Amino acid sequence: MEMTAKDLAAALGGTVEGNPDVKVTSFAKIEHGKPGQLSFFANPKYEEYVYTSKASVLLVNRDFEPKQPVQATLVRVPDAYAALAKLLALASGRDKDIRRHRGRCRIAWSAKLGRSVWVGDYVTIGRNCKVGDFTKIHDNVTIGEGSTIGKQCIIYPGVRIFPGMIIGDRVILHAGCIIGDDGFGNAPQSDGSWQKIEHVGNVIIGNDVEIGSNTTVDKAPMGSTIIEDGVRIDNLCQIAHNVVVGKNTAMAAQCGIAGSTKIGEHCLLAGQVGVTGHITIAPDTTVGAKSAVIGNIRKPGETYYGNPAIQHKTYLKAYAKFKRSAEED
Repeated sequence: MEMTAKDLAAALGGTVEGNPDVKVTSFAKIEHGKPGQLSFFANPKYEEYVYTSKASVLLVNRDFEPKQPVQATLVRVPDAYAALAKLLALASGRDKDIRRHRGRCRIAWSAKLGRSVWVGDYVTIGRNCKVGDFTKIHDNVTIGEGSTIGKQCIIYPGVRIFPGMIIGDRVILHAGCIIGDDGFGNAPQSDGSWQKIEHVGNVIIGNDVEIGSNTTVDKAPMGSTIIEDGVRIDNLCQIAHNVVVGKNTAMAAQCGIAGSTKIGEHCLLAGQVGVTGHITIAPDTTVGAKSAVIGNIRKPGETYYGNPAIQHKTYLKAYAKFKRSAEED
């Protein structure tokens, strides 16, 4: 990538403050920026580096007001973080590497592939599958019979999609994730053994969803496990059977969601959050790292923390009392 500050501003709908002809060829974090590189500033914690960074161009929010002189050329945009994401997508060249499938794969005659679908080595696509236009399927992916994948998706190496799954447009499934394995359903027997409960449902994934490496989304015994539009799920998460994850919710690594739980829209779950089954979490809820949610959260917009999770303000008061008690002893 080689662009001038003027080109960047035109591509991102921004304005230039400084030398419009300065060129950048690569990206760097703001604290490590060097001449010829582009960095961005969106988090106030890193403001000190705005004044010391040697990067040639800094993406900043339109309303940013420097407190000291800045050496770099500023490109002011409505949202610096979103602008960086757009530039990284352009630089990755995902849309450039489009070609038909290679010879070392197995595609059923009844499968229907859209225009300019790219299929890597050792991919298996089962009978009656449908793959949308411009989708890219990397090496060693298995797509089970009757599954549907939308347009402009990216399926990274080693993904397993079980039969009958439904995946929307512009979905990204990272390496090794599993969509539609059996949920953890077992019925206790009188002799102390377990009887497996067969799962005949599926998983439905909406549009613009991204699911991280080695994450598992289980299919339902009946009905569907549903991941709605815009959801972001990190690596090594577990989404159990019949869970519903609302639009634009995000969860960090190692979260575990037990069966039949409903998570509202625009929720944020930090790393290693555990959620018990058959409960409902209200929209716009934030849950802090390592918390355990064991009951319904009914009021939207609240922050919870702890094990078991309680309102964050209550947790801080309780922790202060606990700490004072320990110091007094």
